[in-house]
Amino acid sequence: MNGSSSDRATLSRRVVLQGIATIAVAGVAGLRFDLTGAFAAANDAYPEDAFRQKSEADAIKALYGKTAEASDKVRLDAPEIAENGAVVPVSVSSSLPDVTSIAILVPANPNTLAAAYRILPGTTAMVANRLKMAKTGNVIAVVEAGGKLYSAAKEVKVTIGGCGG
Repeated sequence: MNGSSSDRATLSRRVVLQGIATIAVAGVAGLRFDLTGAFAAANDAYPEDAFRQKSEADAIKALYGKTAEASDKVRLDAPEIAENGAVVPVSVSSSLPDVTSIAILVPANPNTLAAAYRILPGTTAMVANRLKMAKTGNVIAVVEAGGKLYSAAKEVKVTIGGCGG
């Protein structure tokens, strides 16, 4: 073979990158299928009906079957003004004991429920996401802890619409 050193370097890099990609895929597959089942269990009961709801009350009812009460132990961090509604950073955390789930709702959006998370026992009750917001409105965090629902809300002013605005 009469290739230049540049061709051999490119071939070498390609082989190394393919090897790394293969190892990464095998590692992720191992996490998904071979561990205790915790990763698979998190996806067993996807709340499809809750994500279809148009109102806050209907989304919470479909997700939890009960209503939430406001609590200062639910911390919702979101900007007061979002310059671009397509990427609004939001985080939710809670100091409540035994948190089992966290949901984020945006009632002004076409579908209210923006995100829903299951919190595994022994993990920190904190999630973060970048939401798409159609227009100015409230962002609501709902935390399930000890079988009860707690919430916090904050208004976010959107200057450029993210859902087709």
